[in-house]
Amino acid sequence: MELWTEALTSYFPESRTVASIQLYGYWSITVLWSFLHKNSIVMAGKAGGDLKEPVNEQAVANIYGAMRAELNQIYSKITELEMEVSEHSLVIGAIQPLDPSRRCYRMIGGVLVERTIKEVLPAVQRNKEGLEEVISRLNEALEKKKKEIAEFEAKYKIRIRKSDGEVKDENEKKEGSAQGVLVGPASTNE
Repeated sequence: MELWTEALTSYFPESRTVASIQLYGYWSITVLWSFLHKNSIVMAGKAGGDLKEPVNEQAVANIYGAMRAELNQIYSKITELEMEVSEHSLVIGAIQPLDPSRRCYRMIGGVLVERTIKEVLPAVQRNKEGLEEVISRLNEALEKKKKEIAEFEAKYKIRIRKSDGEVKDENEKKEGSAQGVLVGPASTNE
């Protein structure tokens, strides 16, 4: 439990207990995997005898790959939450003009509950605001991770090479942009 608390408070420093990290009925975004992954990299470095620098190119590549994976994980979580925000917006737009005493149904923890619009609308709006706050924090974490990756790339002089297949694909896309224009050999039979 201590590891969870430490992981959560590292991403949400204003929270001191696991219970205070709960945000509007949903668990805030916890990136425990990345916390554990960072600690395993640090622990692996310490196991080698206080070496904080990677030992060889393969270790640098592994760390870089893990950093890129974490960046992609943040991107996907932001995308997922943005989709939820748009769903919340659709629901708010659909129920806002209706009579507040009208019945509506809301899914809470896998259970469909009957409520009134007057009870549901503020909760949905709070959830949307909470999701937007989490998205802004994830965007900050994303920028921090991009900066960290850029520094790592500069430190170890990492350059991304394109494979031959990707280069051919790009050339094919450029040729395909002609949109059906065929040019054949000039005919001299006139």
